[in-house]
Amino acid sequence: MPTELTLALRPQARLDLIDVTAHIREIEPDFLRRHRQALYYSYHTTAGYPEQRLCERLGYRRDALEAFFRSFQRLFPPEAGYRHDRLELRTELSETERQHEPRNADAHLTYIGAGLLPAACYRHLPDRPVYFVDLDGVYDGHVRTRQTTVVGFERTERLAIRRFAIPMPAHRIASVNLRDHALGFFEQLQAWLTGFDLRHGRLDLLLPAEEQHAALTVNEYETLLMRHDLAEVLRNPFRFMAETGRHALQNPRAVPGKALNYAKYDLVRLANEFIDRLRLHESLVERVLNKFLALPAARFLRMKRGLHLLVAPDAMGRPTIRQGRYQSPILIQWERPSRDVREIEVRLYRFE
Repeated sequence: MPTELTLALRPQARLDLIDVTAHIREIEPDFLRRHRQALYYSYHTTAGYPEQRLCERLGYRRDALEAFFRSFQRLFPPEAGYRHDRLELRTELSETERQHEPRNADAHLTYIGAGLLPAACYRHLPDRPVYFVDLDGVYDGHVRTRQTTVVGFERTERLAIRRFAIPMPAHRIASVNLRDHALGFFEQLQAWLTGFDLRHGRLDLLLPAEEQHAALTVNEYETLLMRHDLAEVLRNPFRFMAETGRHALQNPRAVPGKALNYAKYDLVRLANEFIDRLRLHESLVERVLNKFLALPAARFLRMKRGLHLLVAPDAMGRPTIRQGRYQSPILIQWERPSRDVREIEVRLYRFE
């Protein structure tokens, strides 16, 4: 029978990797032995889980994973002119909220670009850690408290598959909030769940093979972040790195057009530093960094074509989609589809 644990985590730095299995052993020593696998779920939009496949490629080494995420932080440095960080433009915030709202667009973009997940399934391996990666754990001296839920299980049973058509904007580069009530997608998913006998499970949202130039993520659907900052990244992944590139700063007479070349030069140096510091084979680094210098964004960034959502019982015992307050599944495109809609395939699994 599946077992659910919810943990409170306290990061020690803005970028922090927390071994969740160490916390599990403290409060439930038999959990990892009792369950061969588990779904790990983060309720946050600047903190999540890497795929187990990435951890395997990097040997589950904390220093290698930290260097990997710092690579993407170099692409999205703090205070690089993000619209999301111009709090005076954020109409959804009250004056009081503006006093405390973090300027953290860089953390959101790193989360999306590096392919962090709200939910990741891991096979339990002896002495292998599962890292909760926090990209914004400490801000302006304030330490956040994070929550994560872990559901242990033995196997999964696929219950159903269904396709949903999602209307797309006319713009070439666009994003759609799949949690938007006007769209009705989330409400359809929730109603669909009620027809099945399950307590714990997962929904897989997948882009079919014919849906090209698109990706899925879970993040905060804030207008300035999604329609401006993320759109800028999809047009030019070097955009914000070039904005604050140190070579451009060292050469104040450089014309703006040279900033992109400086950023690309920095990126080559960054890949070499990664290889040298971690003593990894160059071909491995090329795979893990997903060919940093290959364009377009589909290959440059590690955005996903599929993601998991946690299904767990609500207070009345009914199966429901668990989500954090600010989390929204988001469909992103950087080229127009052949039609005015894109399809998402949804697969429902029960944990046993």
